Amino acid sequence: MLIALNKPYGVLCQFTDGQGRPTLADHVRQKGVYAAGRLDHDSEGLLLLTDDGRLAHRLTDPRHKQPKTYLVQVDGAIDDAAIAALRRGVVLNDGPTLPASVEHAVEPDWLWPRDPPVRFRKAIPTSWLSITLREGRNRQVRRMTAAVGFPTLRLIRVRIGDHALDGLAPGETRVVSP
Repeated sequence: MLIALNKPYGVLCQFTDGQGRPTLADHVRQKGVYAAGRLDHDSEGLLLLTDDGRLAHRLTDPRHKQPKTYLVQVDGAIDDAAIAALRRGVVLNDGPTLPASVEHAVEPDWLWPRDPPVRFRKAIPTSWLSITLREGRNRQVRRMTAAVGFPTLRLIRVRIGDHALDGLAPGETRVVSP
């Protein structure tokens, strides 16, 4: 079984939490599944869950290089030099990243409001990017955009390999074909 979840902001990618924070158990009713990969609590979007260990391995193991696409809102009007650096790969404290596919994007009309909202500063614009990675380090997109001077304000994963968010509302799940 493979389940797609639109993980809301602030939800932990685990089923239990001793501190009472929101978890996957608040949104996923199917028993015996676990997350194939992770999204930080402050990230949103597509998370795949499965009861099949081999499938989870295929989806998450870096050797299989499943592309993951993110819609990213950054602080400031990002310039072509910063986008070129992201495309080439940037050096992080744990080493250089692989090249990424990075394009300018616009805030989509289907995007739900975030709770709590992203901070708004009248004097500082924001920019939207579409970033596709073939590796998955801890908080990688956030660290990459910060490394080129444009901190991430909002991060939404919209695709993992052949699986896309495709209209799922925050907290909503659907069974998908592996």
